[in-house]
Amino acid sequence: MNWNQPPTHSRSRINAIEEARLLLKSKPLYLDTETTGLHQSAEVIEIGIIDDQGSTLFEQRIRPRGKIDPAAARVHGITLEMLATEPTWEQVWPQAEAIILGKKIGVYNVEFDLRLIKQSNQRSWIRTSLVDGDFFDIMQLYARFHGDWDPYRRSFRFQSLDSAGRQCGISLRNTHNAIDDALLTRALLHYIAESS
Repeated sequence: MNWNQPPTHSRSRINAIEEARLLLKSKPLYLDTETTGLHQSAEVIEIGIIDDQGSTLFEQRIRPRGKIDPAAARVHGITLEMLATEPTWEQVWPQAEAIILGKKIGVYNVEFDLRLIKQSNQRSWIRTSLVDGDFFDIMQLYARFHGDWDPYRRSFRFQSLDSAGRQCGISLRNTHNAIDDALLTRALLHYIAESS
């Protein structure tokens, strides 16, 4: 295969649609987080989990151990003052983990959210039973469905959650609220699965 040329877009799109339909058969849950930042010591400060019908299963803000990066605060609008009376990660995570354990979980940019969950667990000395293979990345799936090839990286370009929603004509917006963004993530998977 010539990696400077894109794979046949129609084939990658069909594969993405088939994969989305298969994933929906597992009745996945959808998860999103907001965090103190992007760095190696960043923590989760909001977590939202919904089911495949769009019902909220879990929604909680979390008081972090560290500070919130000003750049992150500008994105999600969450301040330390807003979190002063919220529970800590070690109080919140066991409840969230009990909901998602053993389920398929769809996330937009799973690598980031899973890394931040693991970092939060490490900072709170929590052992987890999560299996990475239970998580799947709707951002990667959408990139294959959308088909914007990047010859430099030799892969399909990732789209932001907001861009993906707008490209599909979904009225939900990427508000940087965990439940809202989980709902948009769910809507994207359904859009892909219902496409032809």
